[in-house]
Amino acid sequence: MSAPASAATLRKWRRYLADERAEAAVYRDLASRRQGEERDILLALADAEARHESHWLGLLGDRVGRPQRGDIRTRMLGWLARRFGSVFVLALAQRAEARSPYEDDVDATATMAADEQIHEEVVRALAARGRQRLSGTFRAAVFGANDGLVSNLALVLGIGATGVSTPVILATGIAGLLAGALSMGAGEFVSVRSQRELLAASNPNPDAQKALEFLDVDANELSLVYRARGMSEEESKAHAAEVMRDLSIERPADAVAEHEEIGSAMGAAVSSFLFFASGAIIPVLPYLFGATGFSAVIIAAALVGIALLGTGAVVGLLSGGPPLLRALRQLAIGFGAAGATYLLGLLFGTSIG
Repeated sequence: MSAPASAATLRKWRRYLADERAEAAVYRDLASRRQGEERDILLALADAEARHESHWLGLLGDRVGRPQRGDIRTRMLGWLARRFGSVFVLALAQRAEARSPYEDDVDATATMAADEQIHEEVVRALAARGRQRLSGTFRAAVFGANDGLVSNLALVLGIGATGVSTPVILATGIAGLLAGALSMGAGEFVSVRSQRELLAASNPNPDAQKALEFLDVDANELSLVYRARGMSEEESKAHAAEVMRDLSIERPADAVAEHEEIGSAMGAAVSSFLFFASGAIIPVLPYLFGATGFSAVIIAAALVGIALLGTGAVVGLLSGGPPLLRALRQLAIGFGAAGATYLLGLLFGTSIG
């Protein structure tokens, strides 16, 4: 007969029970904002968490005690799931699954530990769907915001370090905002539109099907089409012969690379413009509200630093990486560029002073 569970063990089991209940609720809340296959997958995850809940209920027996709340991170995740249900919440859920303590806990079964690892992969796959859907616009948004933050801070600090007046700094910052936002928007539109046109040029011409019935069956140049798409000579001849029999042209899945999800050109352009402008306005705010001199520099740098930390953390969360490291990396890169420009401005100001 096993020894009675200690008070510390009972507290741990109750905490696990509360966390499983909270995690199941998160998946049900996410499922309520989904349809079709994604909804079914999320509900299946909630059922799996309910099985884990039953394990802890079995160990506790009549010692369950008063219902407890899950940990703060799971409760916050549930709050976000009820209100947003976005890829951002799925990315957070992915990180939560990766923190499961069951693998090193003797009171959890090996099956439960394996479940949690698989849950992480399931949520990762669901989050990947959302990441793919927003990849083009999100890339433009993040790039635009960071470019606006860093480039305009560097511009404002560099000009300010030369010793010019506050109106000149303010005018320079606003000009940099408008010029950069328009340039980013136009560049992103041309980039995405050009990429789409290049991909479209690689699609087969549907009119080619009309030539099928007139092909020389013995020579059958259709096989060259499939060789050009990546098939071997033997595979292309066999496939061409099959097509001739069926009188239909197919696009072999193994011969044509899947197109990257790049989003719309206009969506990327508007996103770049708005996010560049939203980032670029931040270094100008102290001067707009009357700050001058070194105090304006400190305030601008502090505001941009907070924004860089925020964008870096968001990128880290959505990419499944550590948000703190991503935030600090973003901050170091941004401040490095702005600091170098400020020093050059000081040197330039001294040389003309």
